[in-house]
Amino acid sequence: MNLQAQRKRFEPALRRMFHLYWRFARGMTLGVRAVVLDGDNRVFLVKHSYVSGWHLPGGGVEVGETFEHALRRELEEEGRIELAGEPVLHGLFFNSHVSPRDHVAVYLVRQFRQDRPPEPNREIVASGFFAAGALPADTTEGTRLRISEVLEGKAPISTWR
Repeated sequence: MNLQAQRKRFEPALRRMFHLYWRFARGMTLGVRAVVLDGDNRVFLVKHSYVSGWHLPGGGVEVGETFEHALRRELEEEGRIELAGEPVLHGLFFNSHVSPRDHVAVYLVRQFRQDRPPEPNREIVASGFFAAGALPADTTEGTRLRISEVLEGKAPISTWR
């Protein structure tokens, strides 16, 4: 059997083996983030204990959970924010600066209630509303990008960021 024929027999098996390895070693993860804007167009940001900088609130989507349920859960956990209307999907991003997760759905939230301010906890060390033109200096690049897209009414240019 020549080298080319051997290669044709071997490559599909090798691809299947690597596919199985990556599937079990690193399953696809899903995340949600929200651009929460109050009546003065100030945006809600959080600072996590385990990563530097200010970020949009959000987190992972659990197994069997919808994006919207995960968004509601994360906003309550991170900011004591309760949705009062339907969130608007801004975009679905792959390998985004917004999050290290594989796929992140970013929503715009304008209708919400926040009965009491959030208290710092083990995960969230600080949070608050900031004017878009006066974001903290250590706000992440991805967070700045998503906020500017939403405020300028732009659809995402690409989902490969």
